[in-house]
Amino acid sequence: MENQEMNNQLQIELKEDIAQGIYANLAVITHSSSEFIVDFVRVMPGMPKAGVKSRIVLAPEHAKRLLRALEENIGKYERTFGPIRLLDEQPIPPMTNVKGEA
Repeated sequence: MENQEMNNQLQIELKEDIAQGIYANLAVITHSSSEFIVDFVRVMPGMPKAGVKSRIVLAPEHAKRLLRALEENIGKYERTFGPIRLLDEQPIPPMTNVKGEA
């Protein structure tokens, strides 16, 4: 039984050029009836164009598995390091020394 379990293990190879990763600060997601497409983009300040750095095509079932895996890992991250704050969720600091008239 132990040999059979070892034979069923998936070995994943991570090549050096892929291991370096690619930085992206925007993801554009589109879908059809049969697939989800995630384009990872790097947007640079002051640049009028942004290039797609990587495109991932997923079956709907795999997209849902990815969503669940991200939710689980974000939960683990936040339990360790605290909540991840998004710009639209950050409180607006109080404005001092501002006078107005009605």
